[in-house]
Amino acid sequence: MAQLIIAEFHCHSIYSPDSLFKISSILETCREKGIDKIAITDHDQVHGALEAKSKDPERVIVGEEIQTTEGEILAYFISDLVPGGLSPMKTIEALKKQSAFISIAHPFDPMRGSTWQKGTLEVLLPFIDAIEVFNARCVKPAFNERADEFAEAHQLLRMVGSDAHSAVELGRAVLQLPDFKNADELRSVLGAASFDGKLSGSWVHLISRYAKFAKQIRGSVLK
Repeated sequence: MAQLIIAEFHCHSIYSPDSLFKISSILETCREKGIDKIAITDHDQVHGALEAKSKDPERVIVGEEIQTTEGEILAYFISDLVPGGLSPMKTIEALKKQSAFISIAHPFDPMRGSTWQKGTLEVLLPFIDAIEVFNARCVKPAFNERADEFAEAHQLLRMVGSDAHSAVELGRAVLQLPDFKNADELRSVLGAASFDGKLSGSWVHLISRYAKFAKQIRGSVLK
C-alpha cells in the first residue's frame, strides 16, 4: 500500500502583500501540525516558495496564485514567475510551458474581488487539472458547495486549501493522499485523496488587512 501523506495546497507567506507569515514559521508550523507537503502560493510571486524550497526541498512545492483578468489560478510545480494580469489562456499557456499542475482558486466566491464566470470556466476545462472545491477562507459554505457541484458536473479533480495567511489557519483544509513528487504524479493520485477541512471564519480576513496596513507603514516585505 502506498504511503499516505498530509498535504496543504494553499498557503501565503510574507512575500504576499496580505500576509506576515514568515517562511521559517510556515515550515515550523508544518512540522508541528504534521503537514508533510505544503504548496507556497503567494500572490503573483514565487520568491517565498523558492526560499522555502531551498530550506525544506522534500516538504515544499513551489506554487503561485496568479491573478488573471477573470479570476485567480493556482499553479503547482513551477520554477519561474508567471506575472499577474494576463488573460486566463495566456496564463495557462505560460504554465503549460513549465509542465505545471493547474487549478482554479475559489471559483465561486464573490467576495474575493474577482469571480470566475461559469461560461469562462467551461471554456478552460480542457486546459486545467483541477478546481478548488473547498477554501477555508470562504465566508459562506455555499461558495464552496457551488464549486464542488461544478466539479461533480464536469468530472474534475478536486483540490482543497486553507488559503492560510497565518499559523492559526495552516492546516484548516488538507488532503490525505498517496505521496507524489511532481505534477504528473499529483494528477495520478489526487482522485484517491480524502479531505479534512473546516472554515476558518470571517475574522481571519482581519489578519490580511492588518498585514497590508503594516507593510504600508513599514515596507512591502517584512522579513
